[in-house]
Amino acid sequence: MSGRPRQQLPRNISDDWLKGPPCRIGQVLIRSIAERYQICHREDAERSDLARTGDVEDAAELARYDDRGRYRPLKTAPNLRHGWLLVLPDAAAVKHALDLFYPGRLPAFDAWRQGSLMMTPLRETLGRQTGMYRVTAKITDCEIDALVGRFCRSDGGCLRTIFWKRDENGTVASSRLPPEKFDPSHDQTGHDQPALPLLCQEACNLLVAEARRVVKTTQATSETS
Repeated sequence: MSGRPRQQLPRNISDDWLKGPPCRIGQVLIRSIAERYQICHREDAERSDLARTGDVEDAAELARYDDRGRYRPLKTAPNLRHGWLLVLPDAAAVKHALDLFYPGRLPAFDAWRQGSLMMTPLRETLGRQTGMYRVTAKITDCEIDALVGRFCRSDGGCLRTIFWKRDENGTVASSRLPPEKFDPSHDQTGHDQPALPLLCQEACNLLVAEARRVVKTTQATSETS
């Protein structure tokens, strides 16, 4: 990790924190201007040609597709579309918008700061799968190491900070990820700015689905060799 000072994170998502300096979470920037809140893509902070909207529910549509119009199944992927400005009246609306951009991440952050966030090892998550996903329990440690290192990387994968371990022994999720991937004080977007972390306490459904694909591919290769 770098020697830069660790950012000071708020105890919770309070109204006072939102009214402070520009706030960042994932690829979203929040600014308090003239008793209202403006939300935009962090990379659009200096643009004056943004499409303006005042409907908080528009956040769901803004989060649905990337710049090329492709569906975003993983909302914490680093491909949030550009070109919009969401103007909201109060902190409650901001929190609602953030939950549409990044579902469940604000409650996870609050739970973590209160010491009540529960983490689930990947092996436990895979071990409780049923039906077509039961086969994921057969994935090897080497396959997990490669899969997580590829699927969960911040650059092109997912902006969440990983808190879960590979197994009950506390094995790191993947040795192919840098230490910063597990550090909530690190800005996963790579901009090195103070930002609220998107915490990952358990492997997501998309990672489980990818684990199934890896296992099935290995099985098919074994059968044909």
